[in-house]
Amino acid sequence: MTLTDQSTQVRPGEELDAAVIDRYLKAHIPGLEGTPAISQFPGGASNLTYLVGYANREFVLRRPPFGDKAKSAHDMGREFRILNQLNSGFPYCPKAYVHCTDASLIGGEFYVMDRVKGIILRADLPAELGLDASRTEALCKSFIDRLVELHQVDYSACGLADLGKPEGYVQRQIEGWTQRYEHALTDDAPRWQQVIAWLREKMPADHPRPGIVHNDYRFDNVILDAANPMQIIGVLDWEMTTLGDPLMDLGNSLAYWIEADDPAPVQLMRRQPSNAPGMLSRRQFVDYYAQRAGIVIDNFDFYYCYGLFRLAGIVQQIYYRFYHGQTQDKRFGQFIQMNRLLEQMALQVIGKSAL
Repeated sequence: MTLTDQSTQVRPGEELDAAVIDRYLKAHIPGLEGTPAISQFPGGASNLTYLVGYANREFVLRRPPFGDKAKSAHDMGREFRILNQLNSGFPYCPKAYVHCTDASLIGGEFYVMDRVKGIILRADLPAELGLDASRTEALCKSFIDRLVELHQVDYSACGLADLGKPEGYVQRQIEGWTQRYEHALTDDAPRWQQVIAWLREKMPADHPRPGIVHNDYRFDNVILDAANPMQIIGVLDWEMTTLGDPLMDLGNSLAYWIEADDPAPVQLMRRQPSNAPGMLSRRQFVDYYAQRAGIVIDNFDFYYCYGLFRLAGIVQQIYYRFYHGQTQDKRFGQFIQMNRLLEQMALQVIGKSAL
């Protein structure tokens, strides 16, 4: 059994025309041999990710999902630019080669990047890795170290000073996600009114040292070296990256972080091995991040609650496409239950918060 992340058969309704892809890539990338075999990576619920395999090279192709999309999401050109410019300050970005803006070719823009071959962790740690609690803790801390490293990148030196506007970032995120959530509402969705009111009331000032915000940093977006699984060699999914408050990014990551002692309904949402023996708790995650970043974090509840609300917004946008028949991916039919659970988790945070 190989631990390297594997692609599978393309899902129905998400096929690509191999001949069209072949003509385009050979016109822009020299030296490609043979005809490409196209398969799909099964993970992810937003942009679609394919493996394009030639006889002598392998690439990853990214394109937006089919159906109705959020106006500001799925910007292929932006992600392409980030990969190539951020790499000079954060050497975990795969090299991107071409960005196609002609949506008529495959029904949407796309870009093509190097395939970084390695291990991507999903729900559980593979037994084949043989990680005990001590090594799992070390891997967890390495995962957090990379996030701290990203947040401390000199984005101006990378030519990314215009990537976002740090001033007013916190308020824009709260109001922006409120608007996006309301736009994606379906008749069966919770309204999140109490949580939104609390976030508006408890909103802190912007962080004094803004940084690169990944906006989707979790274990299934990092690649581990197959020869040394303790080493992170790649970070993926830069589509939502911007400049802003790094603690908001920390809240995003914590929203995905399911602990071993979280109740059973919450465990059903887990998509990464954050519950494994040796993994830090959310509180320990925050404390270790603060130690490595050299800062004090005294309003953890706000950022975690924000992360839960934002995740619900993403979940609801995806569920909206399923609800209206714009995607055939059956995984998304359960997203409404996830949305409801996220609201209950946020309300529990608010009920116990000292803010």
